[in-house]
Amino acid sequence: MNLPPSVTERAFDRLAEIGAAKLGQALRVAVEGGGCSGFQYEIALDAPRDDDLVLEGKGQKVVVDAISLPFLENAVIDFTQELIGARFVIENPNATASCGCGTSFSM
Repeated sequence: MNLPPSVTERAFDRLAEIGAAKLGQALRVAVEGGGCSGFQYEIALDAPRDDDLVLEGKGQKVVVDAISLPFLENAVIDFTQELIGARFVIENPNATASCGCGTSFSM
C-alpha cells in the first residue's frame, strides 16, 4: 500500500529549534534528477506552496511537491546527530541503491 511520507518527532523537534514556523517556513523535501546514483534529495527551508503535500506536527510543517511525492511514498523523514554532524535524513524504501553521502539514490 502506497502511503505518503511520514515525519519523525525528532525532525519536527529540530524544526521547532530552528524556529521554522515562526519564520513562515517549512522543511521542503524534494527529489531531483542528478547525483551519483541518478536522483538526489533537496532539503531546504522554503515557504509552502498551494500544490504541496503538507505534513504537520508540533506546530511545524514539512512539505513535498507533487512531482517528488511518488519517489517518497512510504519514506520516513528524520533528523540525526552523529559525530560527522547533524542533518535531516530520508529513509526511503523505494531506493534500490544509495551513495555514501546519503543524498543520492536510485530506484
